[in-house]
Order: sequence, then structure tokens, then C-alpha cells
Amino acid sequence: MLSVELHAHSSLSYDGRDPIDLLLQQAEAVGLDAVAVTDHDEIDASLEAAEKAPEYGLVGLPGMEISTTAGHVLALGIEERIPAGLSFDETLDRIADAGGVAVVPHPFQKSRSGVMANITGSQLAQADAIEVYNSRLLTGRGNRKAEQFAERHDLPKTAGSDAHISEMVGQAVTRIDAEERTTEGILDAVLDGRTSVEGKRTPWRISFRQAAGGAKRRVKNRLGDML
Repeated sequence: MLSVELHAHSSLSYDGRDPIDLLLQQAEAVGLDAVAVTDHDEIDASLEAAEKAPEYGLVGLPGMEISTTAGHVLALGIEERIPAGLSFDETLDRIADAGGVAVVPHPFQKSRSGVMANITGSQLAQADAIEVYNSRLLTGRGNRKAEQFAERHDLPKTAGSDAHISEMVGQAVTRIDAEERTTEGILDAVLDGRTSVEGKRTPWRISFRQAAGGAKRRVKNRLGDML
């Protein structure tokens, strides 16, 4: 069984703080086998992290978190950026065409761009997997609803720390029964549902600090665009 972080952000995300080396160092320090850097609507840092991961004894999974018109979708195993602003259905099609795996994170939390505020259950059921444990949910209700949905629709389950600072990488992990310790082996196991989830909630003070830092960076970036 491999311990894999499938949802983490670097400084390339508008609300991320740390460079990829700090994320990889943390993943190595907490004993992970693999990590996916999934920046918001960007992929360059993830590709770099995937290339550097073996230096830390890790498998690097390329990917990104895409902002669809309905909300966020993780694309794992892709190597080219998929644009933001497409519909949920078209985004899933683009991920499939790119040979990737579409995982829907925090689908029931509207305040964090969960898609279920804007799509039907039958649409959500078209995803390859559902993130049923996200460490940054302040209550467990959204996680429980995601897990219940995945079970009703027989969808693979994943977990992710949704780390925006390096210290939180590995706070939640997906345990994967992969036949090979490779990107392909891990993603094939996810598609087959050979997964289980474990983790603990991000402390509220850290979630607050991550959110505050992201808000500050967004304001700074917007001011920069105006100058």
C-alpha cells in the first residue's frame, strides 16, 4: 500500500505560499510515497515537482486544480494545462482526452467552489473519483456527504490535505493498492477503486492563516495587474 498526497498547492497557486522543494521535503519527511502538486489553473510547478520528486524518494504525479464554471476539479496525470472557465462536463472530457484522471474535491462545500452547488448528481457521478476527505473542511459534514455520494454511486474515493503551506502536506492521504510504484500504477489503482482514505483535520488556526495569506496575495496580484 502506498501513501499518496493527491491535493497540495505551491506558491504558483494564487493562494499558495511555498516553493515545490519545501512541499517535496515535507512529503519525504512524513513518509509519503507519492505527491501531486495541484495548483489552481497552473501546471508548470507540478511538472517541475514531478521531475524532481525522485530526488526525494517520491513518485511525482503531475496535475492541477481546474476552475470550471461549476467549481473545482482536480486533473491528475496530465502534462499540459487545461484552461479555466470551461463547463464541468467539457473539463471532464478534456481531462479524459489528455489521459488524466478527474477527481472532484470538496464537492459539497459551496464556499470553496464545490461543484454540487451548480451541477446535478448524475453529472458528478461522471467523475473518475470523489475526494471524500479534505483536511481543510472546518466541519465533517461536507466530507460525510461526499463519502455517502461516492458509496451510492460506486465511485473511487480519495483524500487530500489541500495544503497551501508545506507543513500541511500529508495531513490527509490516499492509501493506494498499486501494482507498480509509478504514476501509471497509482492512477490505474485510483480508477479501479483500490483506495482508502485517512487523515486529520487541518487545525483551524492554520486554515485561517492559509486563507488570510491567500486573500492577501490575491489583493496584491490584482493591484499589480492594475499598475
